[in-house]
Amino acid sequence: MLTFSGDARRAAAVPLGGIGTGTVAMRADGALDQWQLSNVINHVAPAPSTFLGLRVATLGSGRPADHASRVLRATPPAAPATPPQDSTDWRVPAPPAIDWPLFADSRAEIAYPFVRVEFADDTLPVRVATEAWTPFVPGDLDASSLPLIEHRVELENTGTAPLFGFAVYHGQNTVGWDGASPVEGVWNGRYGGNVNRLVRAGNTTAVVLDNPALRDDDPFAGEQVVWTDAPCWPLVRCDGPASTATAVAGLALIDCAGSGDWSNARLRANTIRLTPPVETPHGPSPAGRTWDTALCAAWHLDPGERTVVRFLHAWRFPNRYLDFPQQYVDAGPGGRKLWVGNHYATRFGTALDVVAHFREHEADLRAASRSWADAVAATTLTDAELTEPVRHQLTLQSGATRNPILFRTADDRCYGHEGGNGASNDYWAGHVGGSCPLNCNHVWNYAQTMSRLFPEFERSMRDIEWAAQDGTGAIPHRIVLPAWLPRERGGPIGGPKEPALDGMLGAILKTYREARQCGGIELLATRWQAMLRVVDHVERGWHTRGDGILRGPQPVTYDFPLTGPNMIVGSLWLAALATLREVASVLGEPGERFAELLATAAHNYHELLWNGDFYVQTEPADIDDFGPGCHADQLIGQWWAHQLELGHLLDPEHVRAALRAILRHNDRRHVSVPDLGARAFADGEDGGLVNCSWPNGGRPRRPVHYCDESWVGTEYQVAAHCLMEGMPAQAKDLLRAVHRRKDGTRRNPFNEIECGDHYVRGQAGWSVLEAATGFRYDAVRRRLTVDRDAGTFPFVAGTAWGRLTATDGRVRIELVRGKLTVDTIRLTGGAATTEHALTEPVATGDTVEIGAG
Repeated sequence: MLTFSGDARRAAAVPLGGIGTGTVAMRADGALDQWQLSNVINHVAPAPSTFLGLRVATLGSGRPADHASRVLRATPPAAPATPPQDSTDWRVPAPPAIDWPLFADSRAEIAYPFVRVEFADDTLPVRVATEAWTPFVPGDLDASSLPLIEHRVELENTGTAPLFGFAVYHGQNTVGWDGASPVEGVWNGRYGGNVNRLVRAGNTTAVVLDNPALRDDDPFAGEQVVWTDAPCWPLVRCDGPASTATAVAGLALIDCAGSGDWSNARLRANTIRLTPPVETPHGPSPAGRTWDTALCAAWHLDPGERTVVRFLHAWRFPNRYLDFPQQYVDAGPGGRKLWVGNHYATRFGTALDVVAHFREHEADLRAASRSWADAVAATTLTDAELTEPVRHQLTLQSGATRNPILFRTADDRCYGHEGGNGASNDYWAGHVGGSCPLNCNHVWNYAQTMSRLFPEFERSMRDIEWAAQDGTGAIPHRIVLPAWLPRERGGPIGGPKEPALDGMLGAILKTYREARQCGGIELLATRWQAMLRVVDHVERGWHTRGDGILRGPQPVTYDFPLTGPNMIVGSLWLAALATLREVASVLGEPGERFAELLATAAHNYHELLWNGDFYVQTEPADIDDFGPGCHADQLIGQWWAHQLELGHLLDPEHVRAALRAILRHNDRRHVSVPDLGARAFADGEDGGLVNCSWPNGGRPRRPVHYCDESWVGTEYQVAAHCLMEGMPAQAKDLLRAVHRRKDGTRRNPFNEIECGDHYVRGQAGWSVLEAATGFRYDAVRRRLTVDRDAGTFPFVAGTAWGRLTATDGRVRIELVRGKLTVDTIRLTGGAATTEHALTEPVATGDTVEIGAG
């Protein structure tokens, strides 16, 4: 669990909403923000007129006390003295236009996916908290892709007199809004014809928000619904928050007060008979404006009593279009807007259907989501100093799956931008839309989180990636959607001008990873020939001297090719060769070629590039290279190899020495970074790593792109690799430095920023858990591996997940979901590796213990 109080509340904002369905962020002060439901990525979009509120009255007092109404939001901290350059999360949204005060203070607790905000105000006789969450079930993409958020208002009477009042959900009908243009109150040029419709069913009240005036294929056509099962008086249509304030102040629960019967049944009967204290408008909204709505849920509490009032907010915006520029594509004269749709909209015909589905499965979805949050919170590693950094990391990585850059099209294919346009790339891309479409493989080379938590998503991305392979064996590093669009061969693809070499090598590694996660040997057999074509393509283009070393311009994730031999590409090449050696062995195919080439390449790369301290680059040009520099990504292939259980690609002592050099030379607190206008993801006294340094001089005239920046994805990769190499002290120092600079005071820990917000390179962070515990799952060999003294932590093995405890050679597996089918549990660490047979599958709810004794 992460806690945010004081100034740390300023920038902390947690994304909620189903995977690929849009998001709304809950801020640590209780505000709703970053409203991105209608297929538009806009990190600075406020939630128009949407907030929770509270009305409190003391029974028998004659009149409610002064200041008896509140917006369920605390007064935010003032702006930081030195705002961060490339982040906007510290800028809090304006409060709603209502004369209700904010709370004096708040404290947020995040146990993802649950965001709980406790409010403090000594003038109220009631303790107040809110909880917002969206179902989050690892391994179950559909369960975790519900376009819905539940808000719970928790109330406790701390006074000596009975209390009554209303909890309020106030929202705006945003159907038709383009997600980017300013909304002034209820006014926007896209509004008009908006309809709010009351639906009562049994003990529930809902208001459906839609816009029948829009064409069915309008990009922003859709609907929302707000719902409650509490006794409720609905203000179906209103002109804004001020109308809600007037209405709530005039609601009188006279019948209950006169009878002394405050039961839910009496509250329901009373609220239905309430005389509206304000005149509400009727019919569709006029041109240029919309309606707000408010659900006013009645409650009563005797001294010491508690209650929970809940509201559901669901949505359905089915019309996702290809409204972003795609390079390397011939889209015809003037471009095209092609419909690709949303997968979730094929599951639910209306937003009310979403609510019905949630209510039917609510107990199971909440229990599973809570089990995950509890498993993360209960993480206790044998290395006690690692416990908190790993818990922290798990919470952040869980939240990283719920961001607006990911989507599933109507045909159930999965895509993602690199990030969402924001302050870090506003200078060239603006702040609306996704950055650098689509499925960019050299950036996704770092991302591990989706492959573990939702392997189905990554499996879809691999299918799309391999389908784009051309006749030469090359794979473009960006995907065209839809795939049948003609391409302008030879045109720019975005980033590197030619298909990225590191991305192609990564396709081999990620395919083996997906087979290990859930695809098994069948997936490897399906992809074997395509993997061989990639290697043939690489050898024809870059393996020109037969010595195992790749030469010539090597397009990479730094957007410009590296000219000469280097270990960034070289280590990925070694990892790809080791992978093909393993896959050949599994499939019974000839693998000697790869084993021999791996040995030759490893020896020659080391001899050529090792400077006695770290691996450098030879034969560089004076532009876009790093030459004698120390690059933080120089061992990325070894990081991959450890995750895939391929062993050391290079001499272990040299690997550890290079890691120590990276930490020593690239610590940004000790590196003089020229003021060249680089993006500043770390500044001032912040710790962390710069991408490249030149401890021995020799910085090129125009060095490798982004060299002076601190990429959190690379930092996570280096920290995890340190753990893999038995260097825990260094890993802990680096993780603490990254977490400190993203502690909520200036930067949002739930927003990894690089070329835009929610950048996917940050999903390298999942590898920290597995590096700290030695946990590996291999569906190919039906094997689970763990350090015999790891401690207690959540694990994911394909679509099965639960809690694992490993101490003193004993392993206890508590399976929460799925079916774990493994033949062997392997314990590493200590004097020797031991293996234990597991003769029966482990099913949901099972607990299995193996090991010593």
